Amino acid sequence: MRWRILGLLFLARIGLGFQFQTVASVGDDLVVAFGLDYVGIGFLIGLFMAPGLFLAMPAGYWGRYVSDRVMVVSGFGALALGGFLSSLATESWAVGLGRVVAGAGFLFTTLYLTKMVADWFEGREIATAMSVLVMSWPFGIAMGQVGHAWLAQTFGWQVPFQVASAYCLIASLGVFVFYRAPHDLPSAIGGSKAVLTGQEWRLVFCAAAAWGVFNAAYVTYLSFAPKVLEGLGQTTIVAAGIISIGSWIMIVSGAVCGQIVDRFGRRNTVLTVCMTGATVSLLLLGLPGAGFGASLLFGLIGMAPAGVIMAMAGQAMRPQVRAFGMGVFFTLYYAIMLVTPPVAGAIFDATGNAYGTVALAILLFASVVPLAIAFQHFKNAPIAGLQKKV
Repeated sequence: MRWRILGLLFLARIGLGFQFQTVASVGDDLVVAFGLDYVGIGFLIGLFMAPGLFLAMPAGYWGRYVSDRVMVVSGFGALALGGFLSSLATESWAVGLGRVVAGAGFLFTTLYLTKMVADWFEGREIATAMSVLVMSWPFGIAMGQVGHAWLAQTFGWQVPFQVASAYCLIASLGVFVFYRAPHDLPSAIGGSKAVLTGQEWRLVFCAAAAWGVFNAAYVTYLSFAPKVLEGLGQTTIVAAGIISIGSWIMIVSGAVCGQIVDRFGRRNTVLTVCMTGATVSLLLLGLPGAGFGASLLFGLIGMAPAGVIMAMAGQAMRPQVRAFGMGVFFTLYYAIMLVTPPVAGAIFDATGNAYGTVALAILLFASVVPLAIAFQHFKNAPIAGLQKKV
């Protein structure tokens, strides 16, 4: 049963990446239509994450009173509405408004889809399950990298937003009809007074920071790596297709990486190898003729541990406090994700060289390993000194 549920949640969660990728894919069209610079495009990308900074904690708290399924269905509805609003925009602020509405939906769906998988797979293949779940994000992004660019060139920049919104509505219906919660889950509904321990706060902080910098690096790569290839002579469509290769490959490599960690452990060793692979692939990206190989290495090794990192969140807290703990987790995650795209856009505007943004991605990827080491240190710390509840 749990694998069927995971399949349902994977298919639904594709809509998150598909909707997120809209602005990055039609960024050049928005520059022309609204007179934006690339700081502005980065700001629109980052706005998708902005609601999470303020809503993640309340959303986690609301989970004590509202079912996971209702929260996810509502989130997909907001994703659809936000994309539709952006497609109707006649000024740049209206695109931003749609991104904020969609971003609120992204927060609810991301938080509770993650909780659903943690509930179903706690103590049994959780790294593999989380790997499968989070691979739906690059799957949706890869669909958008190729599909949105074609839709925008053929029908106009508004259509990618509308198509992504339609997918989110279908996902909402699917979760509403088919999702069931596990029967043996300890109840957190009804205003439970359980709170995070000091150890859980530390673990959540390390897991959230690792997940945040990892995703910030990935989004920076998705947004600006195609421009590196365009600077080397590739067309926009070809560059987008080459960069999307990594996202397609990581769908498989992520599941394999999760299986390796579930079976053999050695999470920090795996993360060190993978983050080294990510760094090497980004260094290769700027070499003429190396784009395909760099994207292949990036998807095969660099992005493979996404689910392994996300599994840290499920391992950081007890089921009774998981909804609230996920709210804390995503608050820090969204703070990192909100800041990074405008910084990357500012680097691009200041230097005129997209490879400067790739250097930022390298720095972010390198931060994952020390955060994972800190997580393991706190996980293994003596419990006696960490029992005080905060």
